[in-house]
Amino acid sequence: MPDWIIGVDVGGTFTDFAARNARTGGAYLHKRPSTPDDPSRAIIAGLRELQDKAGIEGAEIDRFAHGTTVATNALLQRRGARVAMVTTAGFRDLVEIGRQVRPLIYDLQADAPPPLVQRQHRLEVAERIGAAGQIVHPLAETEVLRVVEAVKALDRVESVAICLLFSFLNPDHEARLLQALSQACPRLYLSASSRVQPEFREYERFSTTLINAFLQPEVSRYMQRLAKAITGLAPRAKLGIFQSSGGLMSLDRASQFPVRTALSGPAAGAVGAAAAGAMSGVRDVITLDMGGTSTDVCLIQDGEIQIANSRDIAGFRIRLPMVDIHTVGAGGGSIAHLGPDGLMKVGPQSAGAVPGPACYGKGGIDPTVSDANVVLGRLPTALAGGRLMLHAAKAEAAVGKTATELGIPVRKAALGIAGIVTSNMVRAIRAVSTERGHDPRQFTLMPFGGAGGLHAAEVAAALGMTRILIPQAPGILCAEGLIKSDLQENFVATCRMPLDGSRAGILATLAEVDAQADAWIAVEARDAGDASKIAMLDMRYIGQNYELSVPISRGKSTELTGEDALREHFFAEHLRAYGHVDRDAPVEIIAMRVRASARLSHARRPPTAPTGAPTPASHHDAWFDEGVSHPTPVYDRHSLPIGTRLTGPAIITQLDATTVVPPGAIITVDDALNMLMEIDHA
Repeated sequence: MPDWIIGVDVGGTFTDFAARNARTGGAYLHKRPSTPDDPSRAIIAGLRELQDKAGIEGAEIDRFAHGTTVATNALLQRRGARVAMVTTAGFRDLVEIGRQVRPLIYDLQADAPPPLVQRQHRLEVAERIGAAGQIVHPLAETEVLRVVEAVKALDRVESVAICLLFSFLNPDHEARLLQALSQACPRLYLSASSRVQPEFREYERFSTTLINAFLQPEVSRYMQRLAKAITGLAPRAKLGIFQSSGGLMSLDRASQFPVRTALSGPAAGAVGAAAAGAMSGVRDVITLDMGGTSTDVCLIQDGEIQIANSRDIAGFRIRLPMVDIHTVGAGGGSIAHLGPDGLMKVGPQSAGAVPGPACYGKGGIDPTVSDANVVLGRLPTALAGGRLMLHAAKAEAAVGKTATELGIPVRKAALGIAGIVTSNMVRAIRAVSTERGHDPRQFTLMPFGGAGGLHAAEVAAALGMTRILIPQAPGILCAEGLIKSDLQENFVATCRMPLDGSRAGILATLAEVDAQADAWIAVEARDAGDASKIAMLDMRYIGQNYELSVPISRGKSTELTGEDALREHFFAEHLRAYGHVDRDAPVEIIAMRVRASARLSHARRPPTAPTGAPTPASHHDAWFDEGVSHPTPVYDRHSLPIGTRLTGPAIITQLDATTVVPPGAIITVDDALNMLMEIDHA
């Protein structure tokens, strides 16, 4: 009987695996180096290793959940398809004009990235849908045939984005072009904006659709390779791909809408963090996911992960529901260097998995954050359960080059590297907290990723935070989040109307979106458990340029409350976000959203707590400031029983991560085997 659920998260340095038996609760964790040239190689090799390690037969695997970075990397490296674009006559330059916002406000020389489609590949079509969805200029059949022939004449085009004006209100013209192109050019990948994201704001919709078309061939081929390999190893496993909004989707939908996977891996970490916090009764969390290449931060309030409906990735605008994650180039492999001003910088360049930091002994020579931690005595000599041995001499030589350039001692340079990367992460946390109306001091910091525990105390101190929660498996938490995730899909319909008594229009739009959600539940979630829906309204004051998403109902059915209640919900959200409300100003609704989810089977991991008194495995000197070193005990986390209470300095090691407890901080092990660190700022 297939009982095993396996989650795989691909990072820049390591590929992480978490396996859980839904019947017995048994669990296994595994890590192996990533293979950036083809992530599927590390996945397949790691899955075989995990099966050998845990004794899991292929036929026993029921579900395989995957967080992928293929779409993100393709965008960052502009390694996607050669794309053509079909758009309304007169609008082919819209994707290049954009919003006319400079990428760097103080750099007058920095340009926005060029569009993903060349101008000669942007084809115009004579048609026009009006602002009310009416047909202003019909799409003639001769015009459809002309566009088809023009696309066929383009050289080496793999994918086509169809982006027509106001198609989110009336998709008829896009549907006709989509059908004609699919019949005439069956090998082309096609993306229509009315299917990718049927929402107002033409530039954002066009940009999102263009990105989807750019990613489709690369991601689809990757999905096909992965599915074929997984089927060979686990013939009965259902393959789920994690999407940026925080839930799993089918392989077919991931291939059809790859833009939804742009933040796949980091979003899984937020799900895992929410679950880990709930086990310890902590519902207000700020995450600190620090891996080898970057750090992702996210705010979780009252157990709910914050969602954003628009963001930029690699300079390109994506208008889709995504976990509200802020990413900064600060990881264990981030390289320290001197900028043109002679000051030391850390990141965003990274040593990655190959060659990696100098301390890995794989050919890296540049000083990295990991090298600085080795020099400071904060990292043990072995990582990943002894499979990766660190070379202290090589780390000191790498950091020593920067120290020589600056004319300072090696350990002072290492402290500087650690301090700069901490500042970078502090700025990222402020972007999702104070800049959104949240006080970080009222939250608990949750570090995870391989390097999160190394810097959490310094980050918390800089923000005035007093509590840090370290989950049981911090380095594998993204993979843990994958096996705890449910099926999810988001639906949206534009319904711009004032909140002035036009309840019938709101109800009609809600019924339309609700029906789409029910249809998805009937097809995609038929084998899952209880299904639920959350309905939201995008609302704003009339005259504002941006709106706020206001939840209005949740449960098996969506119900609309009265207009007074809707207005009060909006006022509360506006007050939190902006610090003020105007109760006399008119309010309007922009869009209706429904997020549908279907629960998958999960097994709660029973804590297997060690017994006996905690005993240090070793002692060594560690530096926390420019003063003298501190003799610091090193503990194996798996030797710390429930109720353990330690006062820093201490270093706690485990297979997937290292946690640094600075002098004076107190750390305890709770009933869920999570560790709670308390810092006194007095």
